[in-house]
Amino acid sequence: MKSSASADGPEKDCVEVATTADRVHVRDSKHPHPSLSFTRETWRMFLGSRRS
Repeated sequence: MKSSASADGPEKDCVEVATTADRVHVRDSKHPHPSLSFTRETWRMFLGSRRS
């Protein structure tokens, strides 16, 4: 699975997220290397921390 989120500005910056069975990978669409890789548990904790 891959999803993207883009800004409304003129540069159209995007963040791409891809998931596998045990990892979540995140990268900048304009600068794909390096990318970040998280365990699914770490990703869930990150998303949960945004609610506070």
